[in-house]
Amino acid sequence: MTPYHAPLRDTRFVLEELLGHTSLDLPGFEDTSPELLDAVLDEAARLAGEVWAPLNLSGDRQGCRRQPDGSVTVPDGFIEAYQAYAEGGWNGIGVAEAMGGQGLPEVAASAVQEMLHGANMALGLCPMLTAGAIEALSHHGSEALKARYLPKLVEGAWTGTMNLTEPQAGSDLSRVRTKAIPSADGDHYRLHGQKIYITWGEHQAAENIIHLVLARTPDAPEGNKGISLFLVPKFLVDDNGALGPRNDVTCASIEHKAGIHGSPTCTLSFGEGEGAIGYLVGEAGRGLNHMFTMMNEARHKVGIQGIGVAERATQQAFAYAAERSQGRAPGSRGGQPAAIIDHFDVRRMLLSMRSRTDALRALALYCAAQMDIARHHGDAATRDAAQARVDVLIPVVKAFSTDQAVEIASLGIQVHGGMGYVEETGAAQLWRDARIAPIYEGTNGIQALDLAGRKLARDEGAALTALLDEVDATAGQLADKLALSAQGAALSAGADDLRAAMAVVLAAGRDPAQGADAVQAYATPFLQLAGHVLCAWQMGRAALAAEAALADGSDDQAFYRGKLASADFALRQWLPVGRANRTVIEAGLESLATVGLDH
Repeated sequence: MTPYHAPLRDTRFVLEELLGHTSLDLPGFEDTSPELLDAVLDEAARLAGEVWAPLNLSGDRQGCRRQPDGSVTVPDGFIEAYQAYAEGGWNGIGVAEAMGGQGLPEVAASAVQEMLHGANMALGLCPMLTAGAIEALSHHGSEALKARYLPKLVEGAWTGTMNLTEPQAGSDLSRVRTKAIPSADGDHYRLHGQKIYITWGEHQAAENIIHLVLARTPDAPEGNKGISLFLVPKFLVDDNGALGPRNDVTCASIEHKAGIHGSPTCTLSFGEGEGAIGYLVGEAGRGLNHMFTMMNEARHKVGIQGIGVAERATQQAFAYAAERSQGRAPGSRGGQPAAIIDHFDVRRMLLSMRSRTDALRALALYCAAQMDIARHHGDAATRDAAQARVDVLIPVVKAFSTDQAVEIASLGIQVHGGMGYVEETGAAQLWRDARIAPIYEGTNGIQALDLAGRKLARDEGAALTALLDEVDATAGQLADKLALSAQGAALSAGADDLRAAMAVVLAAGRDPAQGADAVQAYATPFLQLAGHVLCAWQMGRAALAAEAALADGSDDQAFYRGKLASADFALRQWLPVGRANRTVIEAGLESLATVGLDH
């Protein structure tokens, strides 16, 4: 597998030239200078490239093993690599200083997350879930729970998990059966039940594991409103914060998966004895609402995760194509023996990988910057507008980025040819690892339904319309420059398509004769169209920044010419493919409603 190098130059381009370090201007970040942020990114790149990345291939081959006593052994080196991460303070990078974190902006934490997932996705899953647990507990936990559990979670000495799915429930959480029986004094609950697909649900890399678990109290009604959220530690914690005896939660098995072999995916059994002791988080019956705080954090980071793998697949494909000699260049270019990177079909694949990865990164970091505004801006109306924008963007970042990551990793295999399909090169591992990302933390179909059926309908498309107004403004700026006018026309056409598709989806959702069926039929093509247009918007902005830098005589000519080429490909060769989703939506849902599926 080709060594991984964190994409520092590309990341800094987004943070500095597309976002203008806007997060650093917000209240609370006065002491975070661009120079400090650069130093953080440099050190994160070192950790990712030198400590985490070398374990990616060996971790895949060795995998995890469940021992007879229920403990789980992770691949060699993973514990030390995680501890290097925790001891370096990386787990609290985006957590407020008041809670023991580093207090850096979300946009900085997201950039670091991409590096870590590009280096080693299986290992990166462990702290990713912990970040979600911190978010949920800090928002909804009692002061006593926060005092007892947050410091160690932020420190990384303890890790967190999210326990939703059960064998009979799947994505339909209204069918959760795990029971939580209150103690006589109401101090705690005893949980009985089973949860499946629990990422890093059992391991030895941290002193304790804090499980956040959805369960029902005995008198809870059926359906989503009867679900509550509970904190269940692997080891009980006394009033002084010291670890006590093992709680009644055990790893019954681990999954044997297509990819992310270094990440233990566990079936957890709660209450095989007297019951696992748990503590109510937030309000009874509002567990699903509280868990969504954790899930939204995790969904954004799953999108980042996909981008990290896409970046690594792109780096590997470029390196292989430059070394692999096969065939000859056309006579018009000399007819000499050529590396495959000289063949235009290979160049098409490589440029497709690079431009898409650049676009996805820019959109995900733009979303993170909006998260910073929503949390820290001094004006309430500005915070609300940014949050509405984040709500629209998160399903796009999660679903579109991960779908694209699978395609990008698949292209990476194709660039390698037959060598990509064998395990020695590592290209196949990247595809196998990436393939889970469109499935977990809410399948991408669920993300599409969230966008089209909830986020769009709740404000009649106002938040997305505001975004599209900015897309049109960028298209106008491109059109005003002769060298970029074709890209401007392409972006404008994409924005028109998305507006037209939005009108169809909104109208169908209001139609009592179609309603939910229409939203289900249109949701995925609508999200795909939105992803293409919003990513193309970011590449239009990149083109403007690159053109300006070249006009100013930048010393980094090759970098900016590469950005222009990447933007041109995204706007004029990739966006047209995505625009076809408007035609799909306008074709209606008759075939889905009438087709016979009994053959």
